[in-house]
Amino acid sequence: MIICAGNNETFDFATPMGVGLIETAMNLTRLCLFDKPEFLLFIGTAGSYGDAEIFDIVESKTAANIELAFLDNCAYTPLDNVVSTNTQEVKDVIVNSSNYISTCKEKTAKFLKYGIGIENMEFFSVLQIAKEFNIPAGGVFCVTNYTDENAHNDFIKNHEKAKKLLEEHTSKRIKELTKR
Repeated sequence: MIICAGNNETFDFATPMGVGLIETAMNLTRLCLFDKPEFLLFIGTAGSYGDAEIFDIVESKTAANIELAFLDNCAYTPLDNVVSTNTQEVKDVIVNSSNYISTCKEKTAKFLKYGIGIENMEFFSVLQIAKEFNIPAGGVFCVTNYTDENAHNDFIKNHEKAKKLLEEHTSKRIKELTKR
């Protein structure tokens, strides 16, 4: 099953789950309880912490939920804040999720030291629920912006093109998989 966030980030071939960590967790849990999918593929846009370029496509099976305060040693969590469905020895770009969009380039560059390359609001919830229900899952993202003071304006400017690129990439990958 292919899923996406919702609101202005929808696709004809994907089922919207909600925006942010909470909506996604609630709606995806409900879906899994009543009609458990064989697999989950989340598609959406992302902000780059600096390594990924605008309109890059990034695939991942690993997500984190790390807040900026953690990077400055101003917070801690007793919860497991990284989840992965990656069963291979392939190194993933880690996708960080928060209900906030980062806008401080200096702070977010610290994520790169931990192998965390991009941020998307929903992906951590997707992988957490997939893990709970033992469902293979992954994500495909198109970078719309850098995590700097222009994050929102760049997201707005690049969103439609990013959605088209995601549609093309996903369609191509589905064709590749069905040929096997």
